[in-house]
Amino acid sequence: MSAATLTGQVAWITGAASGIGLAGAQALAEAGAVVVLSGRRVEALEAAAAAIRAQGGLAEVEPLDVTDAEAVAATAARILVRHGGRLDILLNSAGTNTPERFWRNLTPTGWRHVLGTNLDGLFYTTLIALPAMRARRSGLVINVSSWAGVHEPKLTGVAYNSSKHAVRAMTETINMEEGVNGIRACCLCPAEVSTPILDTRPQPPSTEERSRMLQPEDLGRTIRFIAELPPQACMNLVVISPTWNRMYINDL
Repeated sequence: MSAATLTGQVAWITGAASGIGLAGAQALAEAGAVVVLSGRRVEALEAAAAAIRAQGGLAEVEPLDVTDAEAVAATAARILVRHGGRLDILLNSAGTNTPERFWRNLTPTGWRHVLGTNLDGLFYTTLIALPAMRARRSGLVINVSSWAGVHEPKLTGVAYNSSKHAVRAMTETINMEEGVNGIRACCLCPAEVSTPILDTRPQPPSTEERSRMLQPEDLGRTIRFIAELPPQACMNLVVISPTWNRMYINDL
């Protein structure tokens, strides 16, 4: 394992069973943090935690549907009790989209499904984490938004674009209000990353196209970099894209 720069810190990761969340958990564990993995797929979470432990890391599992505000509060309470009220890093990576994503086929159910995970879930976890961070006068929130949070790509659709723009706005309000309490927030906005969410597209990209995208480990390294910045440094917004950026090349 590499240098343990985050030893003693506790990191709670949502959407940790795969993709960016899993890569972030792995990277933070490599840096020495105790990582708490949350998501809906229990078996995948357990496998991820076991793999982190096999590499010498410290990992716990807390199954969670982030759209359930009461479940979020109960999960946070268990984490805080186990770790003496400590929560240093919150990585909000749970996210989803729907194949029926355009005005011609988006339904209220699809809208609520996307907004419930991408925005409400992020709000619930942040709301419950901030008091613990305030008490220690230290904390970092990393919210995974998207290229669709700073641009308006057509292919990601109405609900996804709306939710990810809202995530960017919400993230900066944390810095506005909580910077005086030693709390920092970063909005991470990646363009295409080769993760399972791509399978929800009306036309999923090919294996060759995915190989040219950002890979989850690229985001893991980025997340670790943000977390390792000294406490006086706040990286408000990170936009990262593949060099072969299909948003430009194919005008997606």
